[in-house]
Amino acid sequence: MDEHEFLAQSFEEHRTRLKAVAYRMLGSLSEADDAVQEAWLRLSRTDEEIDNLGGWLTTVVARVCLNMLRSRQSRREEPQGPRVPDPIVDPVAGTSPEHEALLADSVGLALFVVLEKLTPAERMAFVLHDVFAVPFDEIAPIVDRSPDATRQLASRARRRVRGAPTPDANLEAQSEVVEAFFAAARDGDFEGLIAVLDPDVVLHADRGAFPLGASQEIHGAEAVARQAQAYSRVDLVIQRALVNGSPGVVTTRDGELFSVGGFTVRGGRIVEIDFLADPERLSRLDLTIFDR
Repeated sequence: MDEHEFLAQSFEEHRTRLKAVAYRMLGSLSEADDAVQEAWLRLSRTDEEIDNLGGWLTTVVARVCLNMLRSRQSRREEPQGPRVPDPIVDPVAGTSPEHEALLADSVGLALFVVLEKLTPAERMAFVLHDVFAVPFDEIAPIVDRSPDATRQLASRARRRVRGAPTPDANLEAQSEVVEAFFAAARDGDFEGLIAVLDPDVVLHADRGAFPLGASQEIHGAEAVARQAQAYSRVDLVIQRALVNGSPGVVTTRDGELFSVGGFTVRGGRIVEIDFLADPERLSRLDLTIFDR
C-alpha cells in the first residue's frame, strides 16, 4: 500500500463522523458532503506532519462549515421565515446504520430547527463541544475567540437548545398519534385534530427562498388544525416514513415529490410539525427507497 492509499484509507475511517459533524453544523446533507470532500482535498495536498488525524480533520471540516454558515447568512436567497434542515428519511421499518451515525443520538427535526436559529459561532461551539466532545481550547481558534468566550457561546446555545421539545420515548405510541392526526384531517374532523395537537403546537413549513417561496411558522392548535384541513383537500399521496428517527411522511403530488415532514410527539400530543417543501432542496434528497 503506497502513501496515498494509506491516507485515503485513514480518511475513510473518519468519514462518517466528519459527515455527522458537518450535518449538525449545516443542516444540509449535500453541503455536509461538500465539506467532507473539501477536508479530503486539503488532507491530500498538505505537507504538514499530522499527529492526530481525527482532530485535524474535524478542525478542517469545522472551519469549512463555519465559512458556509456565514456565507449562507449573507445571501439574500435564504428563506424569509423558518429554515427546516434537510431531513434524514428512512422507511418505517427502521433507521439505517448510516443514518443512525449521522443523527448522533439526536431524534426528530425539532432540535435541528433550533440549531438553525443560532449564530454560526454559537452553533459551532455547541455542536463541537456538547455533541462531539471537542475541548473549548481547540474550538476557540476556529471561532476566533478565547476559550472562556467560546464557553459562553456554547452556554448561550445550550439555553436555546433546551427549548427544543423532546419526543416521547415510545416510537409506536408516537406513530399512533400521527396516524390519528392524518385520519382526523382526512375526515374533516376538526375536534379530532384538536385532540391530538398540543395547545401550543408549532408548525414550520419551509417552502424555499423568497420571493418564490413562502415559508410559514404557525402557532396554536386551532390554526394548525385549520391548515391541516386545508391540505387534506389537496390531492396528495402520503407515505409514512421515519424522519430523523421520528414519525413522518413523504408526500407526492401528480407523481412528483411535494414535501417531507416530521412530527414531534410529547405527552401523547403533537408539539411540533416541521415540513420541507422547497422544490430545489427536495430534488437533492435521496428518496429512492420510496416508490413515487
